[in-house]
Amino acid sequence: MANEKNSFSESYAKAGVDVTAGYKAVELMKKHVARTVTAGSIDSIGGFGGLFLPDLKGMEEPVLVSGTDGVGTKLKIAMLMDKHNTIGIDCVAMCVNDVICCGAKPLFFLDYIACGKNYPEKIATIVGGVAEGCVQAGCALIGGETAEHPGMMPDDEYDLAGFTVGIADRKKLLQPDSQKAGDVLIAIASSGVHSNGFSLVRKVFNVNEQNLARHYADLGSTLGDALLTPTRIYVKPVLSLLEKVNVKAISHITGGGFYENIPRSLPDGISARIPRSNVQVLPIFDLLAETGKIPERDMFNTFNMGVGMIVSVAPEDADAAIASLTASGEKAYVLGELVESSEGVIIEG
Repeated sequence: MANEKNSFSESYAKAGVDVTAGYKAVELMKKHVARTVTAGSIDSIGGFGGLFLPDLKGMEEPVLVSGTDGVGTKLKIAMLMDKHNTIGIDCVAMCVNDVICCGAKPLFFLDYIACGKNYPEKIATIVGGVAEGCVQAGCALIGGETAEHPGMMPDDEYDLAGFTVGIADRKKLLQPDSQKAGDVLIAIASSGVHSNGFSLVRKVFNVNEQNLARHYADLGSTLGDALLTPTRIYVKPVLSLLEKVNVKAISHITGGGFYENIPRSLPDGISARIPRSNVQVLPIFDLLAETGKIPERDMFNTFNMGVGMIVSVAPEDADAAIASLTASGEKAYVLGELVESSEGVIIEG
C-alpha cells in the first residue's frame, strides 16, 4: 500500500517486531496468491478484509458452510527439516476436507501465521504451500495474517492455522439420516499420516534431525519425508462424485481415527462394520505400531490407517462411486457396510 514506505517504528523494532518485514513478506507472497484466483476473487490482498463475490445462480437456498483448523505439531517436523513449502497444503486440507463432508464447495480460504520472528522468505514459502492447497481445492486465497510474537516463541518457530467458507444449495446438502443397514462404505486412500496424531508420532520415533534423516526401505523414503507428506485434498474428486452418485454421508478421518470420526456421520441405531482385512494400511502405520508397541485399537482411534475419507452409498451405487473416484485419480475400494447396532464402529477380525 502507498503509505507503507513511511511505516517504521524503531522502538517497536527494538522490542522484536519489524513491521517492514511484514510488508516484504506480503510482496513475496503475492505471486503465490495469484495462482489461486477464481471467478469470485476480488483483489484485496493488503486490505483490511478479504473480498469474494459468490455465484448464486441456480441456487434456491444458498447455505454457507465454514471450517477452521490448524496443522498441529506436524509443524515440528517441518521446522526440524527446515522444509516449509508443503505444510500449508495440510492447513488447507484440514479445513476444506471437512467442508465437503456436508456436500459444500469451498469458495475461499484465509490463513493465520504466528511466528517468533518474521523472516519474509520463509513466510512466503509457507504461504506458497497454502496457495498450492487452495489450487488443489479450487478455492481462492483472499487474505490472511502474519503476526510476530517475540518472547512468545523462539525466533525460528511458527504456528499455522486457517479457515475456509464453502457454499451449497440447501436441498443438496448431504442427508446422513437417510443411511440404513446395508449401505456400503467406500474408502478413499490417504497419502500418509496426514496432519493428526503427531504428538504420538514424535514420541514414538523420538523425533530429531538424525532420526528424520533415516531411510526406511518399507517407506521408500526417509522418515522425515514420509511424515511430511502433505494431507491429500479430496475436494475435486468428491465434488465430481456428488454430481454422479447419490452420496448419503461422508466422514473425514482425522484426529480420533475411525472410532471418533465415522460415528459423527451416522444416524442413531446404525453402526459401521468394517472387516479388518479390508483396510489397506499404509507402511508408515505398521512402522508406527511396531516401533511404539501401540495396541491396534489405539492405532484405529488415533490415525487414519491409510483411509483419509469414507463415503456412504446405497449398495447399487457402490460400483459407480468407486469408478468415479478412480477416474479422478483416487484409490477407492469397499471398506465395509452399515448395520443395525449402537456400537458406532465395529472392526472385525
